[in-house]
Amino acid sequence: MKTKSYTEREEQTARFAKAMGHPARMAILHFLASQQSCFFGEIHEVLPIAKATVSQHLKELKDAGLIQGEIEAPKVRYCINRDNWRLARDLFAEFFNNIPRDNSCCG
Repeated sequence: MKTKSYTEREEQTARFAKAMGHPARMAILHFLASQQSCFFGEIHEVLPIAKATVSQHLKELKDAGLIQGEIEAPKVRYCINRDNWRLARDLFAEFFNNIPRDNSCCG
């Protein structure tokens, strides 16, 4: 059986895409990206998402490296991971820019 291997860039792009693949996570990312500094508080109070659901989505985003957060009792501080944010932007731009614009196989 032949083993297929993917490049590190393909794997990282897929991790970011998977983490961004839910509307609630996109809403969380949009909210955090709009903040001038890290957000201290409960995101479920700002977005129309249940507290347990927010926690699950924050974990996915944090595991993918798109956000960072630290517990500072009694609140948690969240912000965009700027380095990975730039990396995600560059990876997606590279991916989309490498698709030919004028050559459609479907007519």
